Amino acid sequence: MADTKREIERKYEAQDSGLPDLTGVTGVAAILDQGVAHLDAIYYDTTDQRLAASSVTLRRRTGGSDAGWHLKFPVAPGIRDEIHAPLSDTLPDVLAGLVRSRVRDRALLPLIRLRSDRDVRHLVDADGRMLAEVSVDTVHAQRLTADGGETQWTEIEVELADEGDPAFLDKVDKRLRKAGVRPSASASKLARALTETAPPPPHTPGTTGDPVTAGDHVLAYVRTQRDTIVELDAAVRRDIEDSVHRMRVATRRLRATFTSFRTALDRAATAPVADELKWLAAELGLERDREVLTDRLTAALDEVPAPLLRGPVRERLHTWARTERGGARARLIGVLDSRRYLTLLDTLDVLLTDPPMREAAGRKPRKIIAKAVKKDFRKVSRLVERALEQEPGTDRDVAVHEARKKTKRARYAAEAAEPALGKAAKALVNSTKSLQTLLGEHQDSVMARQALRELSAVAHAAGEDTFTYGLLHEREEQRAARVEAELPACWDGIKHRAAHL
Repeated sequence: MADTKREIERKYEAQDSGLPDLTGVTGVAAILDQGVAHLDAIYYDTTDQRLAASSVTLRRRTGGSDAGWHLKFPVAPGIRDEIHAPLSDTLPDVLAGLVRSRVRDRALLPLIRLRSDRDVRHLVDADGRMLAEVSVDTVHAQRLTADGGETQWTEIEVELADEGDPAFLDKVDKRLRKAGVRPSASASKLARALTETAPPPPHTPGTTGDPVTAGDHVLAYVRTQRDTIVELDAAVRRDIEDSVHRMRVATRRLRATFTSFRTALDRAATAPVADELKWLAAELGLERDREVLTDRLTAALDEVPAPLLRGPVRERLHTWARTERGGARARLIGVLDSRRYLTLLDTLDVLLTDPPMREAAGRKPRKIIAKAVKKDFRKVSRLVERALEQEPGTDRDVAVHEARKKTKRARYAAEAAEPALGKAAKALVNSTKSLQTLLGEHQDSVMARQALRELSAVAHAAGEDTFTYGLLHEREEQRAARVEAELPACWDGIKHRAAHL
C-alpha cells in the first residue's frame, strides 16, 4: 500500500541566529515546539541520474513520524506529490512501477545519504489548528559513490498544513524576508547535495540548445513529446485525471511529426517507431474512449426529464462503465510494465541522440516547415470537402472521421511549426482546434449511438423498457446534424489562415 499527499513548502537559508520570531505572522496564535527529530535518508537513482534529471526523488528514510519509502514528483515550484510506502528492506513494487518509465532496465543504486537534525515547530491558529510546520534542519550530505564528497548546511523549511491555504506561506515569507532570511537557491535537499558533492548530473538523452535549422525545430517538438510520455507514465499509473488522454495525445503528436516532416526525418527509420506509437495509442484508447463515452452518456441522461427515464438505464450504464473500466485499467498497467513499451522509450531516446536526418533538415526552417504544414492542410481540405459531399449516414460518418484524423495531424504540424513561423502558425493552431472540436463532437456522437444500440440490445434481452435509449439515440443524431451544418463556415476560416503561412 502507498499513500499520496500534496506537499507545499518553501525552503530558506538559515542564519546563525536560527529561526526568526514568527509570532507576528497574521493568523498565528501560538508556536508549539515539537522537539528535534533525527532523520537518516538514503536517496536512490540510476548511475546516469535519470530521476534527478527529472526532479524526481526516491528515498528510504528512518527516524521521524513518517519513516518509510518516499517518492516525490514535481507539480509546480514549491509543490510536489509525495507517495509514501511503509519501511522495508527493498523498494516496494508500487513505487518501482511509478519510476519504471524513467529507470527502465537500469539498476537503482544508493546515491546520496542525508542525515538531518530537524528542530520542528507548529504554527497554530486561535483554535489550535495547525497552519504550517516550520523546521530548522541541520543537514550532513554524503555522496555514496567512489568519487563522492561531503557537505553540510542548515536550512529553514516551511511546509503548509494539509488542506491549508497556500496564501499563508506568503505571510510567513514576508516575515522571514523582513528578518533578513533569503530563499534557498536549491529546490530540494537532494538537488543541493548533488551540486555540492559532485559536478551536476549529465543532460538527458537528446538535449540540445535553441533550434536553428529545420531539423532542430522538428527534433525539439519530438523531444517534448518523448518527455511528456515519460513524465505522464506515473500519472497514468496513479489514475490521475486526464493523464491517459494527455499521454495518448503525445503519441499522436509524435506519429504526426514523423509523417508531416518526412523531408527532415528519414521515414525508413521513423516508420517502425510510428507503428509502435500507434500500438501504444490504441492501448491507451481502450480506457480513454470509454471515459469519454461514459461522461457523455451520463451527462445526456441528466438532461432527460424524469417521466422519460424508462427502466434502469442509469444503473445499466454505470455497470457497463465499471466493468469495462476495470478490465481496461488492468490491461493498461500491464502495457506500461511490458518490455515492448520500455523498448519503445529506449528507441525514442536513440532517435533523439542519433537522429535519422535527411539533407533538408540542415536548411533554414521557414521554407521547409511551412511547405510541410501547407501540404497537410491540402489533404485536410480534400477530406472535409469529400465528407460534406456525402449524404447523411454511415458514409458521411466515416468520411468525417477520416477528416478528423488528418485535422489532428495538421494541427500538430502547425504546433511544431510555431517557433519557426510565429504568429501565422499560432493563428492556424487556434483555428484548427475549433475544427478538431467540431469533428470530435461528431465522432463522439457516432460512438455514443453505437454504445446506445449495444446497451439497448442488452436491455431488450433482459425484458427492460428501451424507450430512453431510443430517445438518447435521436438526440445524438440531432447533435451530429448540427455539427455537419457548422462545418463549411469553420473550414472556410481555416483555409484563409493556411494560405497566409
